[in-house]
Amino acid sequence: MIGEEHAPSQGSDDHKSPLLLPVHVETEGTRGTPFSIKSILTLQFFYVILGPLLSILICFFVNFDDAPATSQKMLGVIAWVFTWWVTQAVPLPVTSMCPLFLFPLFGISSSDTVAHSYMDDVITLVLGSFVLALAVERYNVHRRLALNVLLVFCGDPVNPALLLLGLCGTIFFVSMWLHNVATAVMMMPVATGIVQRFPATGEQSEAVNKFCRAVILTVVYATPIGGMSTLTGTGVNLIIIGMWKSLVANGKPVSFSNWFFFGFPAAVLLLLCFWCIICFLYVPKGSGRALSAYLDKTHLKRDLEALGPMAFAEKMVLSLFGLLILLWMTRTITDDIPGWGALFNGLLDDGSVSVMVAVLLFIIPNMKQEGEKLMSWNECKKLPWNLILLLGAGFAIADGVQTSGLADVLSRALDFLQNVPYLVIVPAVCLICSIITEFITSNDATATLLVPLLYHIAKIMHVHPLLLMVPGGMATEFAFWLPTSTPSNVVGFATGHIEIKDMLKVGVPLKVAGIFVLSILMPTLGAIVFGTNSDTQELTWVKTNFRLLGN
Repeated sequence: MIGEEHAPSQGSDDHKSPLLLPVHVETEGTRGTPFSIKSILTLQFFYVILGPLLSILICFFVNFDDAPATSQKMLGVIAWVFTWWVTQAVPLPVTSMCPLFLFPLFGISSSDTVAHSYMDDVITLVLGSFVLALAVERYNVHRRLALNVLLVFCGDPVNPALLLLGLCGTIFFVSMWLHNVATAVMMMPVATGIVQRFPATGEQSEAVNKFCRAVILTVVYATPIGGMSTLTGTGVNLIIIGMWKSLVANGKPVSFSNWFFFGFPAAVLLLLCFWCIICFLYVPKGSGRALSAYLDKTHLKRDLEALGPMAFAEKMVLSLFGLLILLWMTRTITDDIPGWGALFNGLLDDGSVSVMVAVLLFIIPNMKQEGEKLMSWNECKKLPWNLILLLGAGFAIADGVQTSGLADVLSRALDFLQNVPYLVIVPAVCLICSIITEFITSNDATATLLVPLLYHIAKIMHVHPLLLMVPGGMATEFAFWLPTSTPSNVVGFATGHIEIKDMLKVGVPLKVAGIFVLSILMPTLGAIVFGTNSDTQELTWVKTNFRLLGN
């Protein structure tokens, strides 16, 4: 190799300064592209300059009456950051760091103030839960769980609808605790393992072909549905709660258990809707007989036996996983029944608990090699720093909108929504949010863009902000139509077993079902769980809206 020919040997007595980088000999094939104006004037370059250009135009030509100058500058910063997010002019995590210099540069807030948004309790919640998720992935706990559940639901003879329900439930459960992308990546091999038991695509009967499509679609759709149910299931949930905490400093915090008591029933209802849709479209009558020749409990038992008995490390990871869930669920129970968090005067939050349990992973040995722990820091290189930076940027922008006076400007601009009934606007909000996430940008970025706006719309309508923030934010997870809408869709589409028409056949009715579930559950169950019906005005408003719906 060229680099090795020019490197000094280790045994050399040459006392010259060592070469820190290998000497590079330029060859004909490695010369750079010559500079030209054409190489710069690209669509990507236009997107890069579009952000600051819009910001400058807003700062010079937009004027808000009776509003501080900082509100105008804040709108300019939002235009810059959101333009780069939507166009992907620079990588999303890099754009997410821009508020760290834009806020001080525009005189909106100090560097120290904006930096605090990037290490919020919600951020620590993400860090701790993802470290535990990486431990689950490292010791293959998810695969053992999947095979055990499939054994229960397989049936003898094979019942395709029941098997799909078991697969749905397994993926749903895993996605409750792991990020959607990680769940899709980890569970897709389980799905493709089932599909590979059948003949090649060209040799399959219609019943077998439909079932194979259904198995892959189950991973694609059960993953985001499961993520809805817990606070850490997906980044969108964390963004909603983080925005709530940032926008309403004195508001009642939303705990892990609060979210679970609303998100879990909503997700279960949507999962059942999905299961009915997938069985109606892809499990024709008599398909069980066609599948029995290729799929039975013997095959699943063989795969489970290949994993061997549970090792100490797997048992410890599962135990810590269970401990974390238990601590999350019992930190606060109800207003009348305080959880264990009351022992610490409310100083410990869900983020502190998740970090505490994650630290145990670096202390407890895995009993495989001497001195080796359950987790090492090298494994943590996979942590989702892009999500962490996006969360921080969203919290910084939400805080900037409040402190700059832009929130008051938005409130005046949205006055026309004051008399619109809630039960009319919430389905429209859910539909708009779910469509934007299909075509424009990622779920997390869409939620970061829209959730603060939903907060201000709710204030104009004189309703509790969570009544719009929660359903609108959760609807950004309904990216069900296109392969490129979300990474879990890409993972399923990349297998080659499904086509866009399959996603549309399932995604269109599923999106409608999701919007219906959120529109009905939020003003009923959500009002109880999140305490939005605590005052007389809001309770009267809910009754009035349901009376209008009845008429």
